[in-house]
Amino acid sequence: MIHKLSIIVLVAALALSMLAGCAGIGPGSKDSIRLEHVAINVPDPVAMAEWYCDNLGMKVKREGPAPVNMRFISDAGGNMMLELYNNPPDKVPDYKSMDPLSLHIAFHVDDVTAVRRQLIAAGATPFNEIAETDAGDVLTILRDPWGVPIQFLTRSKPMLK
Repeated sequence: MIHKLSIIVLVAALALSMLAGCAGIGPGSKDSIRLEHVAINVPDPVAMAEWYCDNLGMKVKREGPAPVNMRFISDAGGNMMLELYNNPPDKVPDYKSMDPLSLHIAFHVDDVTAVRRQLIAAGATPFNEIAETDAGDVLTILRDPWGVPIQFLTRSKPMLK
Protein backbone atom coordinates (compact mmCIF):
# COMPACT_ATOMS: atom_id res chain seq x y z
CA MET A 1 0.00 0.00 0.00
CA ILE A 2 2.81 2.41 0.92
CA HIS A 3 4.67 1.95 -2.37
CA LYS A 4 1.42 2.39 -4.36
CA LEU A 5 0.83 5.73 -2.63
CA SER A 6 4.44 6.78 -3.31
CA ILE A 7 4.04 5.94 -6.98
CA ILE A 8 0.75 7.87 -7.19
CA VAL A 9 2.36 10.94 -5.58
CA LEU A 10 5.38 10.74 -7.92
CA VAL A 11 3.21 10.37 -11.03
CA ALA A 12 1.02 13.30 -9.93
CA ALA A 13 4.09 15.50 -9.37
CA LEU A 14 5.51 14.60 -12.77
CA ALA A 15 2.14 15.23 -14.44
CA LEU A 16 1.90 18.66 -12.82
CA SER A 17 5.43 19.47 -13.97
CA MET A 18 4.56 18.46 -17.52
CA LEU A 19 1.31 20.43 -17.48
CA ALA A 20 3.12 23.48 -16.15
CA GLY A 21 5.59 23.17 -19.02
CA CYS A 22 2.71 22.98 -21.50
CA ALA A 23 1.12 26.08 -19.96
CA GLY A 24 4.11 28.26 -20.83
CA ILE A 25 6.06 27.81 -17.62
CA GLY A 26 9.41 26.36 -18.53
CA PRO A 27 12.89 27.08 -19.82
CA GLY A 28 13.33 30.69 -20.81
CA SER A 29 10.26 31.88 -18.95
CA LYS A 30 10.28 33.97 -15.79
CA ASP A 31 8.80 31.07 -13.78
CA SER A 32 10.97 28.21 -15.03
CA ILE A 33 10.15 24.82 -13.51
CA ARG A 34 12.54 21.90 -13.66
CA LEU A 35 12.78 18.60 -11.84
CA GLU A 36 15.29 18.91 -8.98
CA HIS A 37 15.09 15.70 -6.97
CA VAL A 38 13.12 12.58 -6.17
CA ALA A 39 13.00 11.51 -2.52
CA ILE A 40 12.87 7.96 -1.22
CA ASN A 41 12.56 6.65 2.32
CA VAL A 42 15.29 4.05 2.87
CA PRO A 43 16.54 2.01 5.82
CA ASP A 44 20.11 3.42 5.90
CA PRO A 45 20.55 6.70 4.00
CA VAL A 46 24.15 7.17 5.15
CA ALA A 47 25.38 3.80 3.88
CA MET A 48 23.23 4.02 0.75
CA ALA A 49 24.59 7.48 -0.15
CA GLU A 50 28.13 6.21 0.38
CA TRP A 51 27.52 3.20 -1.91
CA TYR A 52 25.98 5.41 -4.64
CA CYS A 53 28.92 7.83 -4.39
CA ASP A 54 31.55 5.06 -4.42
CA ASN A 55 29.96 3.04 -7.22
CA LEU A 56 27.94 5.48 -9.33
CA GLY A 57 30.08 8.61 -9.09
CA MET A 58 27.39 10.52 -7.23
CA LYS A 59 28.19 13.36 -4.82
CA VAL A 60 26.64 14.33 -1.49
CA LYS A 61 25.30 17.88 -1.84
CA ARG A 62 23.63 18.22 1.57
CA GLU A 63 23.20 16.05 4.62
CA GLY A 64 21.16 16.13 7.80
CA PRO A 65 21.59 14.68 11.29
CA ALA A 66 20.30 11.51 12.88
CA PRO A 67 17.79 10.03 13.17
CA VAL A 68 16.55 11.00 9.67
CA ASN A 69 20.10 11.11 8.21
CA MET A 70 18.89 12.86 5.04
CA ARG A 71 21.36 12.84 2.15
CA PHE A 72 20.90 14.73 -1.12
CA ILE A 73 23.10 13.07 -3.73
CA SER A 74 23.55 14.30 -7.28
CA ASP A 75 24.85 12.74 -10.43
CA ALA A 76 28.39 13.75 -11.41
CA GLY A 77 27.11 16.49 -13.73
CA GLY A 78 24.79 18.02 -11.12
CA ASN A 79 21.77 17.45 -13.37
CA MET A 80 19.48 15.64 -10.93
CA MET A 81 19.42 14.63 -7.28
CA LEU A 82 18.04 11.86 -5.12
CA GLU A 83 17.06 12.58 -1.54
CA LEU A 84 17.68 9.56 0.66
CA TYR A 85 16.19 9.73 4.15
CA ASN A 86 14.79 7.54 6.92
CA ASN A 87 11.57 9.09 8.17
CA PRO A 88 9.60 7.44 9.56
CA PRO A 89 11.54 4.18 9.85
CA ASP A 90 8.39 2.04 9.95
CA LYS A 91 7.26 3.43 6.57
CA VAL A 92 10.25 2.29 4.50
CA PRO A 93 8.81 0.39 1.53
CA ASP A 94 9.80 -3.23 0.95
CA TYR A 95 11.85 -2.44 -2.16
CA LYS A 96 13.05 -6.05 -2.50
CA SER A 97 9.50 -7.24 -3.11
CA MET A 98 8.57 -4.43 -5.53
CA ASP A 99 8.37 -5.10 -9.21
CA PRO A 100 11.05 -2.88 -10.85
CA LEU A 101 8.48 -1.99 -13.50
CA SER A 102 6.52 -0.20 -10.74
CA LEU A 103 9.51 1.77 -9.43
CA HIS A 104 13.15 2.06 -10.47
CA ILE A 105 15.89 4.67 -10.63
CA ALA A 106 17.40 4.89 -14.12
CA PHE A 107 20.96 5.91 -14.98
CA HIS A 108 22.35 6.58 -18.44
CA VAL A 109 25.74 4.91 -18.94
CA ASP A 110 28.09 4.46 -21.86
CA ASP A 111 28.69 0.72 -21.33
CA VAL A 112 25.82 -1.23 -19.75
CA THR A 113 27.80 -4.49 -19.68
CA ALA A 114 30.80 -3.03 -17.84
CA VAL A 115 28.65 -1.11 -15.32
CA ARG A 116 26.54 -4.20 -14.63
CA ARG A 117 29.63 -6.29 -13.97
CA GLN A 118 31.18 -3.65 -11.67
CA LEU A 119 28.03 -3.14 -9.64
CA ILE A 120 27.39 -6.84 -9.14
CA ALA A 121 30.94 -7.07 -7.79
CA ALA A 122 30.10 -4.15 -5.45
CA GLY A 123 27.02 -5.84 -3.97
CA ALA A 124 24.18 -5.18 -6.43
CA THR A 125 22.05 -8.14 -7.49
CA PRO A 126 20.77 -8.74 -11.02
CA PHE A 127 17.06 -8.61 -11.73
CA ASN A 128 17.37 -9.41 -15.42
CA GLU A 129 19.87 -9.80 -18.21
CA ILE A 130 20.96 -7.10 -20.62
CA ALA A 131 18.38 -6.51 -23.35
CA GLU A 132 17.94 -4.33 -26.40
CA THR A 133 14.58 -2.68 -27.07
CA ASP A 134 12.95 -2.28 -30.48
CA ALA A 135 14.15 1.36 -30.39
CA GLY A 136 17.76 0.16 -30.03
CA ASP A 137 18.19 1.12 -26.35
CA VAL A 138 20.36 -1.26 -24.31
CA LEU A 139 19.28 -1.78 -20.70
CA THR A 140 19.40 -3.90 -17.59
CA ILE A 141 17.95 -3.73 -14.08
CA LEU A 142 19.81 -4.52 -10.88
CA ARG A 143 18.91 -4.06 -7.22
CA ASP A 144 21.22 -2.05 -5.01
CA PRO A 145 22.29 -3.68 -1.70
CA TRP A 146 19.04 -2.38 -0.08
CA GLY A 147 16.83 -3.87 -2.78
CA VAL A 148 16.01 -0.61 -4.61
CA PRO A 149 15.67 -1.31 -8.36
CA ILE A 150 18.27 0.56 -10.43
CA GLN A 151 18.22 0.52 -14.22
CA PHE A 152 21.22 1.17 -16.45
CA LEU A 153 20.74 2.08 -20.06
CA THR A 154 22.31 3.42 -23.18
CA ARG A 155 19.84 5.17 -25.48
CA SER A 156 20.19 4.77 -29.22
CA LYS A 157 18.92 8.35 -29.47
CA PRO A 158 19.58 10.39 -26.30
CA MET A 159 16.43 11.92 -24.82
CA LEU A 160 18.05 14.55 -22.57
CA LYS A 161 20.91 16.99 -22.97
